[in-house]
Amino acid sequence: MKDFLKYTLATLVGLLLYSVVSIFLFIGIIGVISATTGDKEATIEPNTILYLKLNDQIVDRATDNPFENFNFQAMEPNKQLGLNNILENLKKAKTDDNIEGVFMEMSILRAGLGTIEEIRNALLDFKESGKFIYTYSEAMTQSSYYLATVSDKIYMNPVGGLEIKGLQAKIAFFKGTLEKLGVEPLIFRYGKFKSAIEPFMLDKMSESNKEQTRTFVQSIWDHIAVNIAKERNISVEQLNKIANDFAVRNINDAVTHNIIDAAKYRDEVIDELVELTKAEKPEKLKFVRLGKYSNVKTEKDKKKHKNDKIAIIYASGAIHSGKGDNQSIGSETISVALRKARRDSTIKAIVLRVNSPGGDALASDVIWREVTLAQQVKPLIVSMGDLAASGGYYIACPADVIVANPTTLTGSIGVFGLLFNSQELMNKKLGITFDGIQTHKFSDLPDLTRTMREDEKEIIQGSVNGIYEVFIEHVAKGRNTSTDEIDKVGQGRVWSGINAIDINLIDEYGGLSRAIEIAAKKANLTDYKTVDLPEPPDPFEEIIKQLTGNVKVNLLQKELGDNYYFYQKIKALQTMQGIQARMDYDIELY
Repeated sequence: MKDFLKYTLATLVGLLLYSVVSIFLFIGIIGVISATTGDKEATIEPNTILYLKLNDQIVDRATDNPFENFNFQAMEPNKQLGLNNILENLKKAKTDDNIEGVFMEMSILRAGLGTIEEIRNALLDFKESGKFIYTYSEAMTQSSYYLATVSDKIYMNPVGGLEIKGLQAKIAFFKGTLEKLGVEPLIFRYGKFKSAIEPFMLDKMSESNKEQTRTFVQSIWDHIAVNIAKERNISVEQLNKIANDFAVRNINDAVTHNIIDAAKYRDEVIDELVELTKAEKPEKLKFVRLGKYSNVKTEKDKKKHKNDKIAIIYASGAIHSGKGDNQSIGSETISVALRKARRDSTIKAIVLRVNSPGGDALASDVIWREVTLAQQVKPLIVSMGDLAASGGYYIACPADVIVANPTTLTGSIGVFGLLFNSQELMNKKLGITFDGIQTHKFSDLPDLTRTMREDEKEIIQGSVNGIYEVFIEHVAKGRNTSTDEIDKVGQGRVWSGINAIDINLIDEYGGLSRAIEIAAKKANLTDYKTVDLPEPPDPFEEIIKQLTGNVKVNLLQKELGDNYYFYQKIKALQTMQGIQARMDYDIELY
C-alpha cells in the first residue's frame, strides 16, 4: 500500500509539473505572437533618428511567423533581420521629413558580402537626402567596418578592437581522415575548376583552385579598398599599406590613420547626437527601431495600386528535391511559387532572388524549367545575393536580366558526383564482409562495399558529362551565346560579380531594389505593390518542427562549438543524392 501511494503521488506531481510547464509554454508562445505579429500602423514624431542595431543574423527575407525561428529550449526567438525590410525602411526614411538621420550600432555583422554591399548602397542612397549617418561600435570586424565607412562619423570605444588586414580564403581537407578510416573517395567531375570535391581527394589546394580563388578574392578586396578609400578620403595605396603592415593595432592607430574619426564612449556619441538634432538633453532624443518603423505608412503606401503586383520569389540555401524553407531551396516549393506567379494575372513581373551555392542537379533542372516557363509569359529578373553559383546559376540563367553585386560569388558552372568505397573500413577495420548474388553485370551499381570497376566508373562519369552538356546548353541559350563560349568561362570556375560582368554571366551591378526597378520598367508599371513568395509555412506546423528538431540542433551546437561546422559538412554529404551542381565554398569577410 505504501508503494502504491508513493507511485501515485509521484505520478500526480509529474502531471502537475507537466501542466505548469505546458501553461508557461503556452503563455510564452502567446507572448511571442503578440510581440512579433503586430502590424498596427505606427506614427513617429518630427526630429526622430532611425536606429539600426545590426547584430542579428541578416537574411534575404525575415519571416513574420513567430515560430519559424523560435528556440523552444531557451524559450526565446532566434532573432533575424530581413534585408528586404532594411532596404524598404532606408528608402522610406530618405524622404520621410520626420527622420533626421540614422544611428548605427554593430559589432560582428552576420551577413554575406553581397548583403553588406546592398545595405551599404542603400545607406549611400539615403545620404543623398542630406541627412546624417553616425556609427558607434565597441569592436568591429572588417565587414562591419566596410559598412560603417558610409557614415559621416565613425566612433569606437577607446579600448575597442578593429583590424584592417585584408582577406583570406581557407579550405579544410579531409583526405587524411578518410585514409585513416579506410574510406576511398570516388570522384566524378567535369571541369578542372570544380573544386568542391578537392577536400576529399587532396590535402591542399590544386593550382587551378588557387588560381580561381586568388582571382575572385583579390577582385573583391580591390573593390572594397576602392570604396573604403573613397569614403575615408585616403588612397588605396595607403589602405593597402595599412593592411600589409597591420598598422591598426589599437583604436588610437585607427584614428591616426583616419580609419575612424575618434575614440569616444557611447554616452559621448549620444551627447553629440543631442547637439546635432538640438534635442536639449539625451532623454529628449527620439529613436525609432526598424521593427516599429516598418509599420509607419507613407502617403504613397496608402495610395498604392492594389491590382498590379511584382512577385519577389526568394530562393535561399542549398538546392534539393521536395519541399524547402527559408534556409533551403526545395524544387517543389519554388516550382509552386513560380507557377503561381506565372498564372496570376495581377502579377505583372517576377523577381527571383537567388542566394545559393547550388545543390542537386536534377532539382536545379526542375526549377530551371519553371523559371523558363515564367520568363516566356512575363518579365523575369534575377537578383543575386551573396552567391548564386553552380545550381544557383543554373536556375538563374533563363532570366531577362541578371543583377548581381560586385562582391557576389557566381558562376561555378560545372557538376560532380561523389561516392565513397568503404571496403577497407568494413573488412579490415570492422571485420564486416559482404556476399550475395546478382542477375546482371551492373545489378549492384553502385556497390560501395567493394572497389569500383573501370566500366562502372565510365557509366557514372558519362552521366556527369551529360549533365554538364545540358547545363552549358541552358546557360548558352539564356545568355544568348554559344556553348563553346560558356565552356570557356565554365569548367566549374567561381567568379566574383566584378569578373562576371566582363564575361557575360551577369548584366549589371545592383541589388534587390535595382532588380525590382528593372522589373517594373519592363512591365510598364509605375504604381504597383510587391508580394513575397513562397508563402510562409503554417505556424502550428512550425511549432511541431521546432519542438522536434531545434532542441537537438541547439545541443549539438553547444557541445561542438566551432566544430559544429565540420558536423554540418558531414551531414551535407549524407543529404547529397545524384549528380551535384554545387559550389562548396564558405566565404566570410572578417
